[in-house]
Amino acid sequence: MPGTITTMTGPAAVWLAAFAEQLGIDAPSEAEVDAILALAGTAAHASERTAAPVAGWLAARAGITPIEARELALGVTVPEPNAN
Repeated sequence: MPGTITTMTGPAAVWLAAFAEQLGIDAPSEAEVDAILALAGTAAHASERTAAPVAGWLAARAGITPIEARELALGVTVPEPNAN
């Protein structure tokens, strides 16, 4: 069924489907959920957990797919702080 989240079950899937409906859009596909979670994991592991949702917001704001965003995120390098 289009617009159905199949990789997630339970309350998260139900809430996300309801939120998508409120936004007037389809819920993400299984592939989209996988890509979104991969982007979130990349951001969280490269920085800290709070980077995950903000990375998703940045990707959406930039108008790129989660797959494109993750490819870019994998290339992000952050300079080490100066140890004085």
